[in-house]
Amino acid sequence: MGFLGGFAFWGTHILWLTVYLGPVPWLALAGLEAVFFAAGCALIAVAWRFTDRAFRGVFGRYGFTPIVVACLWTLREFVTSNWPYGGFSWGRLAFSQSESPFGELVAWVGISGLSFLLAWVGALFVQVLRSRTFRRRAALAVIPVGLITVFLAVPPVAIAEAGTMRVAGVQGDSDAGLFGEYKPGEILGDHVAATEPLYGEDVDVVVWPENAADLNPLKNGQAADILDDVTERMNAPLVTGTITSDGDKTFNSLLLWNRGSGAVDQYDKMHPVPFAEYIPDRDFWFPLAPGLLSLIPRDYTIGTRDNIFELEEVKAGLAICFDIVDDNLIRQMVAGGAELILAPSNNADFGRSDESVQQLAIARLRAIEYGRSVVNVSTVGTSAVIAPDGSTIDRLPAFTPGSMVADVPLSTTITPAALLGAGIELTLSALGLAGLVLALIVGRGIGAPQGTGGKSGKLSPSRLTRDEEPHT
Repeated sequence: MGFLGGFAFWGTHILWLTVYLGPVPWLALAGLEAVFFAAGCALIAVAWRFTDRAFRGVFGRYGFTPIVVACLWTLREFVTSNWPYGGFSWGRLAFSQSESPFGELVAWVGISGLSFLLAWVGALFVQVLRSRTFRRRAALAVIPVGLITVFLAVPPVAIAEAGTMRVAGVQGDSDAGLFGEYKPGEILGDHVAATEPLYGEDVDVVVWPENAADLNPLKNGQAADILDDVTERMNAPLVTGTITSDGDKTFNSLLLWNRGSGAVDQYDKMHPVPFAEYIPDRDFWFPLAPGLLSLIPRDYTIGTRDNIFELEEVKAGLAICFDIVDDNLIRQMVAGGAELILAPSNNADFGRSDESVQQLAIARLRAIEYGRSVVNVSTVGTSAVIAPDGSTIDRLPAFTPGSMVADVPLSTTITPAALLGAGIELTLSALGLAGLVLALIVGRGIGAPQGTGGKSGKLSPSRLTRDEEPHT
């Protein structure tokens, strides 16, 4: 059941993967995530069985058990977000709350902490619904409802503004997908054309999407001249995505381009997407699906440069496309002093699916989590400027060339989530495992109660709840 539930969720959630690579990668990734989901459900089922047996009072049933279950849910998310090959951090429970009143909690407890809180409330409601009578269920409902009330009463983290930066974000509406039928330089031309209406605007920086310069300006003189012209006309530096190389290594890069100086800084994507931007262990995997994997002829190399650009006196954190879901990369840029986050992306491969909207929801939560504005700029959309409180400052319609100019709030505030960092998910995961082990040790020493007519090893959680729940 865990596998079926996991596949039903993942199969629909990442259906956008079929747009450019067909059903095989979708089936493989949804199937892998469903396996992890099933493993997590198995741990939760064991925990539920033995915690109910080991701790039979109201505290155990409505205190200990839901917390252990929620911690194990968080553990499963932590594992899939980091393994294998750097993990796939999509589809976490917290990511559903980008426009919910619960979203503000992410600044206090981080993404993993918010997933835990939501799972905790869910597990509490399940325990209440398993009670024997409607009257008892109605009485016990005050526990999860009270918990929700407490969550909603928590004030948002105060974010101190440290000035603003006037940012121009450009969406070229380019056919920039893996199989896009574009001529060399066409994507670059699209973004120049979308930038031209801004000439004369007073801005501090211009941001183009991932892969906006499809001709590498570090090696192509014509592309370099075009970027020089844009930066001169805008009288501002340009951040643009391009593909760079160093010997036999290829990188998905962002360049900081200044007029007259060329590229003054470079960021190479540190978490290229496995089986999309590179084939890990290619010698092993390629013979298993040569036709499919041949569609990815080059492997992007994992970058080692820091993910911060210094724009005069302002430090901007950098997240290329799926970088925005990587907890460690966002923590790294904030620890490095980032005052806002620039998130260039190329979503053309996913057509008019929900992928870009899901990604924008994650970017919105990142803004709240770290108290940083996020400038999310895509080749085709959805492009938006998000304030530190998660509100939308400006937004462009998808599949429409255009630009947005906004005074983006800066901040150096360190939120509790940023301060605690990975300690949140590590602590919750450890507590889940410790609670499970404790319940196994205590629960195995308790036999079946009289009147159940069964052996202790055959006793189900639902039977325990219905037949043994103490009268209070």
